[in-house]
Parts: sequence; C-alpha cells; structure tokens
Amino acid sequence: MTLQLDGVTKLVNGQVHIHETDLTLEKGTMNVLLGPTLSGKTSLMRLMAGLDRPAAGRVLWQGDDVTGVPVQRRGVAMVYQQFINYPAMTVYDNIASPMRLLGKTKAEIDAAVHKAADLMKLTPMLQRKPLELSGGQQQRCALARALVKDAGLVLLDEPLANLDYKLREELRVEIPKIFEESGAIFVYATTEPEEALLLGGSTATLWEGRITQFGPTPEVYRNPQDATTARVFSDPPMNFLRISKAGPKLLFGDGQSCPATGRLGELDDGRYLAGFRPNHLELDQHVPDALEFNCNLAVTEITGSETFVHLDHHGERWVGVIHGVRDLTIGDPLTVHLDPAHVYIFADDGALVAPAAYAQAA
Repeated sequence: MTLQLDGVTKLVNGQVHIHETDLTLEKGTMNVLLGPTLSGKTSLMRLMAGLDRPAAGRVLWQGDDVTGVPVQRRGVAMVYQQFINYPAMTVYDNIASPMRLLGKTKAEIDAAVHKAADLMKLTPMLQRKPLELSGGQQQRCALARALVKDAGLVLLDEPLANLDYKLREELRVEIPKIFEESGAIFVYATTEPEEALLLGGSTATLWEGRITQFGPTPEVYRNPQDATTARVFSDPPMNFLRISKAGPKLLFGDGQSCPATGRLGELDDGRYLAGFRPNHLELDQHVPDALEFNCNLAVTEITGSETFVHLDHHGERWVGVIHGVRDLTIGDPLTVHLDPAHVYIFADDGALVAPAAYAQAA
C-alpha cells in the first residue's frame, strides 16, 4: 500500500500554491508535514485526499492513478483543526457513522466505538450531543470518528491544536501507537517542530509550497540539507551569522574565532553562513572555547521555566532560549555564549556544507 505524488502542482487563481512535488508514502508509516502557516501543508493534504485536483502531475494509490477520483470513492479519513461533527447525532452515533456506512455489524461497531471513546476520554459523554461538549471534546469526537473508519489514508491537519496541554501530550504519545496498529498511511500536519520530534516517523519540511527535505524525523532535524530546512525545523527559527574561513580558523563577528577542525578544516577559504538554534545560546560560559557575542537586548518573553531573549547583534536579529527567569533590562548590552560544537555551516546559496559536531555525535 503506497501513496505516491508524481510531479503534482496546485494553482489558485493562477498563483502557485504547491510547486512540482514528488513524494512516496508507505503503508503503516507516520508522516509529518512540518511548516509555518501558509507553507502549503493543507493544500498538499487536499491533493492527497482527492478534495482538489492537481494542475499537473498524478496521484497514485497502490500503483493506480486516482488523480480524478473524488474523495467519496477513496478510503480516506481527514480531521481538521476546526472539528466537524454531526450536531443532531449523539457522540456515540457520530463515532459509529463511518462504520455503519461500511456495513459493519452492531457488535463490531460497539466494540470499536467504545475503544476509540476510551482512548479519547469520551466514554462518559457518548450519549451527549456535540453542542453539549467543550471545544476540545468536540475535536476528540472528530478524531475518534476518523480512527474507526478503517481508512487506508488518514490525514490529520493540526488536530491537537485546540486541546488542552495535558491531553495533547497524552495523544502525541498514543497516536503513533494507534497508527502502527492500523497499518494505514498517516499524514500529520503541524507548525511545531517539537510535535514532529515527539511523533517520530518521517518528516517533510515545507516552505512556500515546496518540500525542502523528507526523511526520518531525527535525521532531518539533526542534518538539515539547507538553511531553509534548518529554519523550519527550529522553534524559534534558527539564528544565522555571516562568517569566513581563513586557513585553520573560522572567523565570526566581534573578533571571535574557533579552530576549523574535522570536516571544517576541509572547507575552502571564503565566506559562509553559520547557523545555530536559539536553545544553544547561553548567558553563561559553559565550555572553555565558547564563542562570545556582544548584543543588545531588544525584547524578553518569560514563559515560566524559560526566557526568550530577542537580541540585536550589529543589525542581525537573534533569539535565545534561556533556562529560568532572568532579571534583564531591555536596551542593555548583553553578552551571549555559543559552543562551536552547536554551529552548522551553510554555503552562500544555503546548502549545508558541514553539520554541527553535536548532531553527528547524537
């Protein structure tokens, strides 16, 4: 069982929403579409489902061309961030509805409904109507209905965004287990890199209607093949700085340098782009060879256990994620430190030329 996108594109009012895309998804796999809002995640899922027809290219299901086949004739289940339920039916009947259309027996339906309801913490609410539920409970009802449909392709478009934190974390753990048992192809869209890492499987990073990289999720995170992928797979986005290599050294701003050892020593002399994730900037020096940058503090955001510091580094805007709550004054100078092992090196065109040393050791 495979889903294959063969050179598909999507146009809306003459504008390209999805550039030419080739993608193959295998049976029993979890596949995450990761990208910011308007990067093309929903558009790509609609092409997969048959809700939209591509402007060019083909959609193949188990080797058969289903490009023009409507969604009603495909084995597809889809759940959006904005949940959809049947308001006149009870929660039980909402969940049971796809199984009844498939002609399942009463016993089969009852067993499947109670299993899905138990997983989604809906058992006490099975006889209520959707409008008697909270927004999060209504979303769980829509998720449960998708789970019992026994579809070959399950598309989840940011399905946990409206749920409370505790339940969202529980379902992030349970959903991959459910998918593995079902044998279906699952596609899960999210804007959150952390969610992609928790779900595992494979991840496709999207930027402005293009898939920039697709592969096992940890591999895409640790070894982004270009600066765009690195930016997408980092929250807040990865910071960048122009640097130079001269002989045995990498030269950074503020007169900082570090030895060009290992793969870095093989680079040609010239200009490059250094990238580093916000959580790798530190206020305190923890390694002897840490790079030191003098910045000005523009904004702080305190989340409770962490402080987001927005920095101005000679006109470059960086973000650092600092553990704990710090007493910082906006507008003051602020020195931050960076372990060279956390630095990715990209070419001028954005292509990765040397991954960070820590990523290689992971």
